[in-house]
Amino acid sequence: MRKNLSNTVWIGALVAGVVLVIFAAWHYAGNASTGTISAEVLAQGRQVYVDHCASCHDTDLEGQPDWKSPLPSGRLPAPPHDASGHTWHHPDDVLFRLVKEGTAAIVGGGYQSDMPGFGDVLSDAEIRAVLTYIKSTWPERERRYQESVSQAN
Repeated sequence: MRKNLSNTVWIGALVAGVVLVIFAAWHYAGNASTGTISAEVLAQGRQVYVDHCASCHDTDLEGQPDWKSPLPSGRLPAPPHDASGHTWHHPDDVLFRLVKEGTAAIVGGGYQSDMPGFGDVLSDAEIRAVLTYIKSTWPERERRYQESVSQAN
């Protein structure tokens, strides 16, 4: 009987270990694209967004109406930063530069845009925080795509 009990304990420990490994893998996979994001960074990013981005890109990240159609000035309206827009198509370094330097500086060739650079207003940490906040609102598919283009870049 003692042998059966030790086999039962050993099998139970093995099953518990397998369950733990499966749970850890599931947990890691769920957080791999966003990493561990502190509540402080998200709160900072949200506040930066409200203070500096929402007036053009909307408080719900929906952008301006008809954002794909040029305004009378010939410039494009502010695009959405939610999954309906194209922000998630760009790698991290491009997004960072767009916020820091402005769209016209990145596109070049005399391109005109109403998106200013915020490099004189926001620190690099604030820019990273606002991008982290924006990315945290995307569905998993968009986050994973954006992470893959960032890693490939």
